[in-house]
Amino acid sequence: MTVDEHDTAVAVRAEALYLLNLLLLPGLAFVALLWLARRSAGGCGELGRCHLRQTVIASLWAGFLLAVVALLIVLLGGLHVPSTWVVLILYFTCCHAALVLFGILGLSRAIAGQLFVYPLIGSKKW
Repeated sequence: MTVDEHDTAVAVRAEALYLLNLLLLPGLAFVALLWLARRSAGGCGELGRCHLRQTVIASLWAGFLLAVVALLIVLLGGLHVPSTWVVLILYFTCCHAALVLFGILGLSRAIAGQLFVYPLIGSKKW
């Protein structure tokens, strides 16, 4: 089965923007990812649609897990309690690392021209 080069390029761009959102340009890279998804969704094949959908959904989950859950930890534990900070730092480090590893795996699959569904946070539909 041959994979369209345009689909592969869109899939790689989507995965790269997901990683940029997590590592370098949070928010700005997410807006760029939404722009790419809006612009490319209609003209893509299965590979491009799959990676676009996965990265948008994973980015939404990442924002929820890293911002909202971290805020809940602080609100429930108290700002001036040392154990809250230990839990918060451990949670954020482990969760962020897992999300980055998912992104690296997705990028490698996109480069290889393969479909990919993020573990736990991905969507089976595309």
